[in-house]
Amino acid sequence: MSINHQARKRFGQNFLVDQQIIGQIVSAINPKVDDNLVEIGPGRAAITEHLIKLCPAMSVLELDRDLVEFLGEKFVDYEEFTIHSGDALKTDFSQLYDNRELRLVGNLPYNISTPLLFHLLNVRHLIKDMHFMLQREVVDRIGAAPGTKAYGRLSVMIQYHCRVSPLIPVPPESFRPAPRVQSAVVRLKPHKTMPWVCDNEALLSNVVSQCFQQRRKTLRNCLRPLTDDLDSAAEIIDLSRRAEQLSVAEFVELTNSINKSRQPL
Repeated sequence: MSINHQARKRFGQNFLVDQQIIGQIVSAINPKVDDNLVEIGPGRAAITEHLIKLCPAMSVLELDRDLVEFLGEKFVDYEEFTIHSGDALKTDFSQLYDNRELRLVGNLPYNISTPLLFHLLNVRHLIKDMHFMLQREVVDRIGAAPGTKAYGRLSVMIQYHCRVSPLIPVPPESFRPAPRVQSAVVRLKPHKTMPWVCDNEALLSNVVSQCFQQRRKTLRNCLRPLTDDLDSAAEIIDLSRRAEQLSVAEFVELTNSINKSRQPL
């Protein structure tokens, strides 16, 4: 297959072509020969061809069947190289664990990046680290601090589960076709020892979602649908505050208080 494969809008394809940026990404990933390295959406293999030289037993996950064929032909001499054909949102990444922590990399389609991140959090205990190219706005939201406009549900939930390190800004002209947005590479490293211990992570997700759905409302008004007893929570957190003012640690405290009040006596 020709490398002149045309980017397909339905797959959200924008192919990275900037060799300087590619070099910086590979250096940041720093792959080792024994890594359980999985690239999501390798596309035309701009990054893959550098990674595979350092980690010949890597695997890739690609949705576009034409590119699956292209990748098979391009790397036919790498006997340990594995291609998985499928949708990352429907992939059970635990099946790729193989008793070795996953190292995930990828230039993620911007239209699925947020749901894919939440999908991957379900198997965070199997992941060593993640290096993803995302829309710059999403990277800003992931790493945002309390009190900023970008701070929201994505910030709290990702930071609860991972250490966030924005790494490399990537301009539109680094891609073909050039997207209409700025991009950036971010490193996400799941916590091995949780800095905050939540007694009910499902409830934490509900609390954070409920609070940020109505950002302008006070916490007390946002949380009424979740519990009839906010008195205990009010002793820990000032419920006249708004969601964007709470740190991750405070959201955990708030959730633990609500969870405790819902337990049978």
